[in-house]
Amino acid sequence: MYTVAVKRDFVAQHFLIGGDWGAENFKHSHHYVIEVQLEGDSLDEHGYLVDIVDIEKHLGDLVAYYRDQTLNDLPEFNGLNPSIEHFARILCTTLASRIQASTLKFVTVKLWENEIAWAAYKLTVDNDQ
Repeated sequence: MYTVAVKRDFVAQHFLIGGDWGAENFKHSHHYVIEVQLEGDSLDEHGYLVDIVDIEKHLGDLVAYYRDQTLNDLPEFNGLNPSIEHFARILCTTLASRIQASTLKFVTVKLWENEIAWAAYKLTVDNDQ
């Protein structure tokens, strides 16, 4: 199985809702680090699993969208606690919908919110659509 990964960082804000998490209930910033991993068992005619330039473009667009935003204010978080788990899923499904490659089998997003805490979401890609 081949794996290609690209990593970026950005700062965004949020506040947790629906429970008593102390300071996390108040608006605060995180220096997020996102790593997207793409996996597949074959390469294309150029010897790529997925063109890294394509991955960088889509990841860069996504990071630009979230940079300096308050997650709670964004429509994709409407009705959701903006946890790192929800955020990882949203990032993963969005990236998987934008990156088109017949060789792609899995997309995983690992999202760090600080030096010690991360969440990940893995999606199986359906190339039969």
